[in-house]
Amino acid sequence: MSSASPPFLPLRAGRVHEACGPAATGFAAIAAAMTGKPVLWVREAWQADNLHPVGFLSFMDPSDLLLTRTASQTDSLAVAEEALKDGALPFVVIEITRPLNLREGRRLQLAAQAGGTTGLCLIPEGMGSNAAETRWHAAPVFDPQDEDSTLMRWEIIKNKAGTFGAWHVRWNRETRRLHVVSPVGLRPGSANTPD
Repeated sequence: MSSASPPFLPLRAGRVHEACGPAATGFAAIAAAMTGKPVLWVREAWQADNLHPVGFLSFMDPSDLLLTRTASQTDSLAVAEEALKDGALPFVVIEITRPLNLREGRRLQLAAQAGGTTGLCLIPEGMGSNAAETRWHAAPVFDPQDEDSTLMRWEIIKNKAGTFGAWHVRWNRETRRLHVVSPVGLRPGSANTPD
């Protein structure tokens, strides 16, 4: 197991990034923990599922998570834009429920740049913005050799810097560090690798 993070992590400050996939919330929690505290998490109030700060205990102190529930995506974008521009918070997560147009995406980028803040939009798959700096797909990975459920596959699917890649990662709850691990079939002692 290596403690080296995938390139581009922590996410570049002064920019807005995107994450999608079934483990996007976990990606956001880890990216937030790697960037700094406190963290603002903006989502629409109509969403049936709730975020509970205690659920972030493996990643950060729950008192460092500021949850904001808005009436609409327009309100979410306004709150996020102000928080990004202000620069008082190092990390802002925005849950997106409809596609961003180029103007909305560009406004978020300009706000992040002005405040030196890192923004992360959690998007449904296929709904990315052209203005995003990077886009990540995060999915859980079943590991039959380990009962720990934190193994994930992170793939960078858009990058304005031009480099793409995929990594298997595991979050260590005790040390609060991200570790890059070999895929199951490539670990020493597995059927696909020599011992």
